[in-house]
Amino acid sequence: MGRGEPLEQKNRLFIVIAIVALIAGAMLTSFGRGLFALRTPKVVLPSSSASADEPPDSSSLRQDYQRVEVTTQTVTGVVSTLARPTSYYRELTVETFWDGGSSTAQVQVWTDGGWSHSRQTLPSGAVRHDLTDGETLYYWYDGSQQYRTAPADSRSSDLAQHIPTYETVLELDSDEIVSAGHESRGELPCILVEVRPGRSQQIQRYWVSVDSGLLVSAETEEDGRLIYRMTAFSPVQSPCPADASFALPDREVLHTVGG
Repeated sequence: MGRGEPLEQKNRLFIVIAIVALIAGAMLTSFGRGLFALRTPKVVLPSSSASADEPPDSSSLRQDYQRVEVTTQTVTGVVSTLARPTSYYRELTVETFWDGGSSTAQVQVWTDGGWSHSRQTLPSGAVRHDLTDGETLYYWYDGSQQYRTAPADSRSSDLAQHIPTYETVLELDSDEIVSAGHESRGELPCILVEVRPGRSQQIQRYWVSVDSGLLVSAETEEDGRLIYRMTAFSPVQSPCPADASFALPDREVLHTVGG
């Protein structure tokens, strides 16, 4: 009996130690999680109840938005990602400057289905029309039932409006691009490209809208003097209005919007 009592006491001691260890472990697990949680960044997953079609709010857009870096080396690649709308209407102003004077032409442009119709009010007051599908150019003046034709290509529409086409930037030697970046023009966010062609004394500037992909302004300076300016800051209507006319002065319809 004398030997059994110490053994029984030892067993009870082991049981007590085991219970204390279990309690201590449970407490450490419980409070330890709380302590580590205070030091661990909280990750919030999107709610599964949110609609997949629901647009993110403006705050999340601001957080996720990253502005593309535009430099003289990357600008051609950035411009190449832009695309003009295939159907639109817009208005623009073309100004020419020389010593002691200047002239201004107001231009309206309708584009749809590969066709383009520009209507220019020239400084003289005459109104000229240019209609092209990229293969043939038809041109005439208000008040005349006669028109003339000329061969055309993809750039004929821009040339008829007396505006440069920003696609020419893609063909430039990178050494000719002297400056590039982001700049607002007429309150429109744009990509600015500044070019010195060859060894000329001219500086040409192009502002391409990042929203529409259209050239919204252009300037040419020669020997530090402004000799040309184009601006198109009014809102672009896209698609082209359904009542736009792609007809010749003899009323022959060459294209209908959506046709």
